Amino acid sequence: MTFQFAEGCRLRVALATWLSSLACALFVAAAAHAHEVQPAVADVTLEGDRLEMALVGSLEPWIAGVDLDGLANTNASAQAEEVDRLRALAPEALAEAFRDFWPAMAERIAVTSGGAAVALSLDGVDVPEVGDVEQPRLSRLRLSAELPPGDAPVTVGWTADLGDLVVRQMLAGPDGYTAFLPAGTESAPIPRTGGVAQTWAEALWSYVPVGFDHIVPKGLDHILFVLGLFFLSTRLAPLLWQVTAFTAAHTVTLAVASLGIFTLPGSVVEPLIAASIVYVGVENVLSRGMAPWRPVVVFAFGLLHGLGFASVLAEFGLGRDNFVAKLVGFNIGVELGQLAVIAAAFLLVGLWFGRKPWYKTYIANPASIAIALIGAYWVLERTVL
Repeated sequence: MTFQFAEGCRLRVALATWLSSLACALFVAAAAHAHEVQPAVADVTLEGDRLEMALVGSLEPWIAGVDLDGLANTNASAQAEEVDRLRALAPEALAEAFRDFWPAMAERIAVTSGGAAVALSLDGVDVPEVGDVEQPRLSRLRLSAELPPGDAPVTVGWTADLGDLVVRQMLAGPDGYTAFLPAGTESAPIPRTGGVAQTWAEALWSYVPVGFDHIVPKGLDHILFVLGLFFLSTRLAPLLWQVTAFTAAHTVTLAVASLGIFTLPGSVVEPLIAASIVYVGVENVLSRGMAPWRPVVVFAFGLLHGLGFASVLAEFGLGRDNFVAKLVGFNIGVELGQLAVIAAAFLLVGLWFGRKPWYKTYIANPASIAIALIGAYWVLERTVL
């Protein structure tokens, strides 16, 4: 009787876990249609008493009133339908909608010099043609302002609901200020003449959150790949071998691509990243442990993921000053994000069920199948859908 009771509890736990895996799969599959939130990029030029700013970002969430603070995709917001409607507007119609919205947005942008607020003027709105409405449409705003007399430096920032912001000082020399500003934060003082002498350490640590943010919460494909590595085996050695191979590979291609030595278009890289997710999920089910070729295959897939990471940096650039420090900082952030995913998986699943004899049958295999199915869907979505 005791055995039957224990067996019944075991089956209930396994069923609940399998249903949880299925629910997670459905959630992530739905997120495949999500509109990923990207940081806006502000290129700032300071000449005497005049500031000019080219601001590139997605206008639709701002107009719709989406709170972008901490949001990974706009489909998770209450204004998702309005964002979709705006994305389908013709360029001039969206530009006109933004001109109407501009007074409200201008109040949320904080530009100061010498402690005095600086009012920005909207000089132009450049909206591209309607493309894939499942992807962000990046428009360009042309802004300007008259600065107070003198040489007081300028700070730039905005309210948290407008999301993350990358600020780049446009200079001919190598010391132009470049920073990733998490939602609601303010830039360091930017001098009107010359650049900002940022230390190596400051540059490194400023890019750690950029890399972490690309994994958690925004890197769903990278998260699934790392989970695929986790579910292969409950033993530590296979996980360490795989993570080491993956880290070494994406570090190489991240550096090579960021230096412009070798790159591949996103239309090639993204489907292959999805295919890598399919592979690890399927092999987890078919194998009884780590095959000798598994680290080699993971290394090859890590090369692809590194190219994907590089595309993120390409969106706002590293600048020429302290290039290596920023690259290292971004990579550290990526690694911390991956470790956070593995730690969460261990605490939620591995710690409690990893040593159970039915772990692979009832937990690891269903989770791996779900990972593979999502990856297969993404392959189709990124190629033919």
